[in-house]
Amino acid sequence: MANQEDNAQSLARTILYQLGVELKARFTSFGGWEMPVQYSGISREHEAVRNTAGMFDISHMGKFTLQGKNLISQLQFLVPSDLSRLQPGQAQYTVLLNPQGGIIDDIIVYYQGEDAIGIQKAFIIVNASTTAKDKVWLLQYLDQNQLQFQDLSLEKALIAVQGPKAIKYLQPLVQQDLQPIKAFGHLQATVLGKPAFIARTGYTGEDGFEVMVDHDVAVKLWQSLHDAGVISCGLGARDTLRLEAAMALYGQDIDDTTTPLEAGLGWLVHLDTTGDFIGRAVLEQQKAVGVRRRLVGLQTQGRNIARHGYQILSAGKVVGEVTSGTLSPTVGYPIALAYVPTQLATVGQQLEVEIRGKAYPAVVVKRPFYRSKNRITN
Repeated sequence: MANQEDNAQSLARTILYQLGVELKARFTSFGGWEMPVQYSGISREHEAVRNTAGMFDISHMGKFTLQGKNLISQLQFLVPSDLSRLQPGQAQYTVLLNPQGGIIDDIIVYYQGEDAIGIQKAFIIVNASTTAKDKVWLLQYLDQNQLQFQDLSLEKALIAVQGPKAIKYLQPLVQQDLQPIKAFGHLQATVLGKPAFIARTGYTGEDGFEVMVDHDVAVKLWQSLHDAGVISCGLGARDTLRLEAAMALYGQDIDDTTTPLEAGLGWLVHLDTTGDFIGRAVLEQQKAVGVRRRLVGLQTQGRNIARHGYQILSAGKVVGEVTSGTLSPTVGYPIALAYVPTQLATVGQQLEVEIRGKAYPAVVVKRPFYRSKNRITN
């Protein structure tokens, strides 16, 4: 018991933690933080995001701001995506790669533009558990004589408002018109009379916004949204929502031993560009000869849920492993992501999952498992 208490005390807490306590949230350890796993129940929270609106405390995520001359060209060496395509107010989901082509982290780069004297600005949002690692990696390669790097992770709060009615609830609290913002668009805004950064991004497969504000504004924003009827959501619903949308979770579906081509993220690898980047040679080779394994979507029969770490079988032999799995609240059957050999990765391929010592049928299916009709495009 004493060890559990010591562990809880060692976890970081966001500025919204106390509001979670008041709302009787259940908490869990995640990425070094004590985070709400659910408030009123995962199913209710999941359904709210799919049908109306829900909000998530994601203040635990890493938040970096960078500015300086040649910022984009310097960042370009660290990612496989062509950042030169970004216009001010646009963002790119991408990955930091190691020399083996493995994913150090998946990140979003928000480009804010260039001023009259050539100073470029950008925000980078990274995962909570990798914030320290990412910071070291970025500073190792970026020229700190040319660039200013600021870690705002502990200074700023981040709230995600997600769902088809997200704009309805958020707009009355924001001075600027949110409607013109395209998917992965962003802007400097005024929320409850205070400066804010708003992006039309998310991790649920629905339309929605992520709002970065000072701590005092975050508490007022959460309370205002709650009073307006927005459902408070925890990590449990965030996981079922992102899995239905087949969005990767770092540390489970992707890590520093998986490449973006293996993980089904080939769309963010722009090998047609001329610039060099860390891991390029490995990805070029994989592109030329093919990958040996792929991340696939699986559907199992009945209520048999394939969980993280469960083994995938073919003809009685172990051929792969489940990375994420759940019973999908929206489509109503068990879904999972798993790595399998490329020759077994075709849609329709029959496989088996070992669950509690018994093999159950599974079939490779298209991803995502669910595609929202409410999502906007660029």
